[in-house]
Amino acid sequence: MGIEQDLAIWDKLTPAQQQLLAGSAVLRRAEKGTVLHQGGADCLGLLLVKSGQLRALILSEEGREITLYRLFPMDICLMSASCVMHSIQFEVTIEAEKDCEFWIIPPAVYKKLREESAAVANYTNDIMGSRLSEVMWLMEQILWKSFDRRLADFLLQESALEDSPVLHCTHEKIANHMGTAREVVTRMLRYFQSEGMVQLNRGTVTLTDPDRLRNLADAE
Repeated sequence: MGIEQDLAIWDKLTPAQQQLLAGSAVLRRAEKGTVLHQGGADCLGLLLVKSGQLRALILSEEGREITLYRLFPMDICLMSASCVMHSIQFEVTIEAEKDCEFWIIPPAVYKKLREESAAVANYTNDIMGSRLSEVMWLMEQILWKSFDRRLADFLLQESALEDSPVLHCTHEKIANHMGTAREVVTRMLRYFQSEGMVQLNRGTVTLTDPDRLRNLADAE
């Protein structure tokens, strides 16, 4: 199956535009942990996720990470085509969080489609608005929400994503997602364990009382 199965606005393109896109998009695969895009100087093209999961993150000069948002099947990553999206000036890294397949739409092709098609232009604006909302939500969490509530919320979200109470992630990985130090995560997880909310084992965190975690995450 081609890109038409994965692009939400395929039916809104003209036959000529569909032919252009189908003939230029390239399907690629990447293993978990592969960095697909790094910084504004890298203009790979637009990434359209076919399967798996990508992570958009920013890196500090000291090497600390924080996850901005995730990308799932049928999601488009605009950040990897910064040469087309001139208003985007963020140094964002995109990595494969799971083994994945994705389409690469060449920058020049997407630029042409966006200029010709109101549907593509509106879709692009919708994506940018959605990503901005996610980043603003993240900023609010960091600025106004205590770390124990943020961590409880993170664990619940990860459990929902994996559809399992057992999370296969290290304290370092959690710290990278949340933009903090591993020691901070370890101290709070040990506190959660002492309260019976999680069980810690090497490389895993098991949610033993998700209701209490949810109450903590939702507390004012």
